[in-house]
Amino acid sequence: VQLQASGGGLVQAGSSLRLSCAASGLSYSSHSVAWFRQAPGKAREFVAAIFRSSGNEIYASSVKGRFTISRDRAKNTLALQMSSLKPEDTAVYYCAAGRVILSTVRDAEQYGNWGQGTLVTVSS
Repeated sequence: VQLQASGGGLVQAGSSLRLSCAASGLSYSSHSVAWFRQAPGKAREFVAAIFRSSGNEIYASSVKGRFTISRDRAKNTLALQMSSLKPEDTAVYYCAAGRVILSTVRDAEQYGNWGQGTLVTVSS
């Protein structure tokens, strides 16, 4: 599985931004897909995921209602639509895929495949 994230940039607070992740060798029936982020000096944190078989969407409380995760099976891409961005959303965003179970979908260590990261900077 190979993942390549793109779409980051510098935006003002309140703006929207869409991140994309191109995937190859990925089976959505066996792999859950997710977005994580890492702010400077902080640990990597879970943002959102789509569970492999059911397609259930799971969100961190900090982004629920503002971010939407989606996958396009035909194009083999993963996306994160971000709206009402806040300065605290500033981070490097990573897409990930793995054969995780539902109870561990928020655990970064369960994902074996990662994109290279794309930087999102939200100015106040």
